[in-house]
This record gives sequence, C-alpha cells and structure tokens, in this order.
Amino acid sequence: MENRTKLTFILVNLDLIFTGITLVALVLLTFAGVIMRYFFNDPIMWQEEIQITCILWVVFLSTGAVFRTVGHVSIEIFVDMMPKKIARIIELLGYLVVMVVLIYTMLRGFGLVQQLFETERSTNILHVPYGLLYLSLPIGCILMIINYTAITLKKYFPDRYSNKPEIIIKDGEI
Repeated sequence: MENRTKLTFILVNLDLIFTGITLVALVLLTFAGVIMRYFFNDPIMWQEEIQITCILWVVFLSTGAVFRTVGHVSIEIFVDMMPKKIARIIELLGYLVVMVVLIYTMLRGFGLVQQLFETERSTNILHVPYGLLYLSLPIGCILMIINYTAITLKKYFPDRYSNKPEIIIKDGEI
C-alpha cells in the first residue's frame, strides 16, 4: 500500500481508531476501578467522569462507522417484496427522513454544546467542561450524515463512487 493510500485509509477510519482506543481505555479504567475499590478499598475518585466521557464518545463516534459499514439494523422484508422502482423510491425517502433527523439532532446538539460552554458547566472533580463531553453528539451526527450519504451515493451511482478507500470493517471481516 503506497503512502497516500495508507494516509487515506487512516483518515477514513479515524473514527474507528479513536473509538477502539477509547473503548480499550474505558475497559482498562473500569477494571482498575474494580481492583482499587474491592481489593485496596481505595476507589478512583475521578473514574466515573472519565467513564461517562468515554461512553459518550464511543457511542457517537462509532455510529458513523456503523452507517459506513451498513451495520445498522434494518427491516427490508416489505421493501424487498416490492417492485424495484418502488423499493428504490422508498429507500430514498428513508434516506431523506434519516437526513432530516440527523441534521435536526446535529443542530440541537451544537445548541446544547454552546449552552454548556456559555454556562461554564464542568465536571465536579476534573473540571472538564460539559461542552467537550457533549460535543460528541453533533460530531457523531456529522459522521453519520457523511457516511450514510457516501453509502447511498455508492449504492445508486456505483460507477462513479466505487473507487473510494476501503474501510477496516467490511461485511463483518477485519
């Protein structure tokens, strides 16, 4: 793999890389917290704040990858039974509904983040601004919008959008 392709591959999968690192940190911190609490009777005071942050970022960053790998749950039995033209129209309407919801959620998420920064709310122990924690919501929505649009374009215009960088997870294989 040439350097440009490697860089593109890493950039396309940055959300998965960050999510994986954050998930490992979450598991290790939780394990360390259990050990410290039950074996040394000395709990990690800031553990919950970091865990909440990790969970928020893992959930919202991984959703973009789920859209990119078409890993979300969908019930297509009725759409599959319809004529191909009607099925395509229904799929496009579904895409539009999802986009409206994601754009609305993203805008509301940015509003929430702005409000949290303006009120200077922060966590009790580490004093991390809540705005940084909840910034994962609009960023996750942006990633979902980009990835769902890319997958939809690839599906409806395969000749034009088929030579894009591969992703780490494709059809359940790493």
